[in-house]
Amino acid sequence: MKHIIVVGAGAAGLMAATIAAREGAKVTLLEKMNMVGKKMGITGKGRCNITNDAPIADFIAKTPGNGKFLMSAYQQFDNRDLLDLLHSWKLATKVERGGRVFPESDSALEVRNMFMRVFKGYGGTLHLNEAVKQLIVQDDSIRGVITDKETYYGDAVILATGGLSYPLTGSTGDGYEMAQAVGHTITDLRPSLVPLETKETWVKDLMGLSLRNVELSVVAKAKVQAKQFGEMMFTHFGITGPIVLSLSHTVGKLLKEKNVGIINLEINLKPALTVEQLDQRVQRDFVTYSKKQLVNGLKDLLPQRLIPVIIELAGLTPEKFINQISREERQRLVHVLQHMPLTFKQMRPIAEAIVTAGGISVKEFVPKTMESKKIKGLYAAGEVLDIDAFTGGYNLQAAFATAFVAAQHAVYGDET
Repeated sequence: MKHIIVVGAGAAGLMAATIAAREGAKVTLLEKMNMVGKKMGITGKGRCNITNDAPIADFIAKTPGNGKFLMSAYQQFDNRDLLDLLHSWKLATKVERGGRVFPESDSALEVRNMFMRVFKGYGGTLHLNEAVKQLIVQDDSIRGVITDKETYYGDAVILATGGLSYPLTGSTGDGYEMAQAVGHTITDLRPSLVPLETKETWVKDLMGLSLRNVELSVVAKAKVQAKQFGEMMFTHFGITGPIVLSLSHTVGKLLKEKNVGIINLEINLKPALTVEQLDQRVQRDFVTYSKKQLVNGLKDLLPQRLIPVIIELAGLTPEKFINQISREERQRLVHVLQHMPLTFKQMRPIAEAIVTAGGISVKEFVPKTMESKKIKGLYAAGEVLDIDAFTGGYNLQAAFATAFVAAQHAVYGDET
């Protein structure tokens, strides 16, 4: 019987350990925190966004961080396979807006409990509050691990330690250090899926205001670098929300480029309308509220708290009566409604990021097996690898798929 050691009991570690145990291996799962799946417990606002209902081609497209590396893993274990497996383990799921898949109970705790029930049912052994300090390598093969309590010898080690984001959940970059110590390359680590700080101070006045069905663009080097449609929110420091988090990957890449200059952000508050259609819409409102002051005549068009900001950005006078507004002034208003400007200041710290971009170089791992090209018997899965995707269940699917593949190949080796 093979002995498989899994380092880290997050989403990837739990899947890898459970699959290895199911396939008949002796499995030791080591976790430095006092519970399993701590970070998984906060995904999807505590509801655990397990995966997405999209076609696998969309998963690759929504994974800007080395998505093509995952193609082989997804051929072996895609979102349908994941849901079939979870359903067989008695987890009921549901599909929500945007194809996001959640447990029917809306409880991340249920997902963690399911993994522990199944893992222990297959005879796996879990050690909590035990941190792995070092990988044992001899003759370019893995032999085991050294923890802060004991030394474990095994036939294979699956590294599933997560990234650097949300360190309070245990993601503190330990896996990077362990992998680097045995010869692996760690690519530039940076926050991904992270809120953005802006230079404008008026964002504080809008703190907590959510915008739906808007389009956010990243503008640099005199052109639009990327844009996303959906939901966002203002904060005391800038902006956050699904489309902001997704675009943070683009911003992070731009920051690595030389002479990128100023990075601007633009909000299109009315992306469904052409400039002409929006101008006609504004004109209709102006007819309706022609005898009111401008500040009181935009209530059908904008959230109340946003009105003073838009008027100021358009260079207009709030107290001016609508029937006195010129065509040029109205067109300035229309322009700002579709090009509301923000100036990027900096990304929030990596500790606040949902995902870490960068990690152990995927060039040093076999995509079909997740085994190291440098050290026989060493596998990696999940966020510890240089893989990152957008929000919507894509990151957890990547973690589960790489873990499943790593476990299968760790148990069966060249037989699979």
